[in-house]
Amino acid sequence: MKFIKLWLPVFVWGYIIYYLSDIPGLGTGLGVWDLILRKGAHITEYFILTILLVRAFRRSFRMSIAFLIFWPSVISFLYAVSDEYHQSFIKNRCGTPWDVLVDTVGILLVVFLYIKKGNYEIKN
Repeated sequence: MKFIKLWLPVFVWGYIIYYLSDIPGLGTGLGVWDLILRKGAHITEYFILTILLVRAFRRSFRMSIAFLIFWPSVISFLYAVSDEYHQSFIKNRCGTPWDVLVDTVGILLVVFLYIKKGNYEIKN
């Protein structure tokens, strides 16, 4: 039951990201605002994914703070790469390294906030 409580939100959120990426030509048609909204969505999606992964890792495994931040970040980044690859096969969508970079902003925001809030230093 603990596994489901911790990891189901991660998989559900991953599915939501996949589902949104699978919509052909997703956009609002608002010009510049469309760009801002879509990039903001990228940051938000991967911020939430990373938060959910940190939560699941923290309560599932005993590990140092460095690994607690490292592994969720790596998994989120790899999912971002795979998501952009997936989008390259969707009509009126394209997968770009730029979007992976934007996704990484959401991931790094979690790293920054986690370290800042906890006053953690990452040491070897």
